[in-house]
Amino acid sequence: MAVFPETSRRQVVGWLAVFGSAFSFYMATVIIRWAGDYVAIETPFFVFARFLLGFFVALGTMAVGRQRFAPKNYHLLWGRTIANTIAVFCFYKAVEVTTLAEANILNMTYPIFVTIISWFLIKEQRDRFVIAIVAFAFIGVWLIISPGGVVFKLQNLWGLFSGITAAFAMIYLNLSRRCHDSQTILLFMFGCGALLIALFYHNTFFRPNLLELAFLLACSVAGVVGQYMLTYGFFFVTAVEGSIISSSRIFFAALLGPLMVGDPALGLPGLIGALLIFLANSTLAYRRVTNRSTV
Repeated sequence: MAVFPETSRRQVVGWLAVFGSAFSFYMATVIIRWAGDYVAIETPFFVFARFLLGFFVALGTMAVGRQRFAPKNYHLLWGRTIANTIAVFCFYKAVEVTTLAEANILNMTYPIFVTIISWFLIKEQRDRFVIAIVAFAFIGVWLIISPGGVVFKLQNLWGLFSGITAAFAMIYLNLSRRCHDSQTILLFMFGCGALLIALFYHNTFFRPNLLELAFLLACSVAGVVGQYMLTYGFFFVTAVEGSIISSSRIFFAALLGPLMVGDPALGLPGLIGALLIFLANSTLAYRRVTNRSTV
């Protein structure tokens, strides 16, 4: 006789998968910083490698499952692809020019910007309480980008812009899911994302040696594994659980940077900012679900 019912086991698997995705996304950024000590690989090459590997993984899984590529609304697929490509590029650039904590935490502001965008576009989702949550979240953002209270760190705009564009990518993803399966979305996003990076940044590409190839492959594997674990995990957890567990990357970033790559500690203002953003993400996720249940 099983100790836990089947639903509980599936839920635990979902929790572990989403948690694993958060750690995988974080490790992709750690690998980029490790690479900087040994090789000279520019941000676009890391992004291109991630998308190229993702394309072949999606193609392979579709072939194994005998699943057809079935695009329908190309404007939604392109919207998802362009927004996600910009978001990943800005995120990896933030990792290059700021600390891991700042880059990851600011990237995780995307649920806040999803709420802001939805508030303007969807009349039914206008909620004064949500505005208060967003205000607290922006206090957290300010504590991250200006921990001294006065000096604004311009390079942190890369991380903040990655959060904004990731919000648009998530909105396009939700719209695309209404008429496309996940594999079609992933194949289009990875393939066309790789083409866009190659089109604009091909001059940064080169034939890598074994060490360079190892860093490119390790970073790409971490990113793609994180993407698939997140997709898989959300089949078994609620939106609130998934959002809260995904936001655990904020704590990885806040606490592990000094240990993993020797970054300076975030400091008390930054830690408070990280906590405010985490609480805002969790509250917004819970609010969305409760609002749906009362409609």
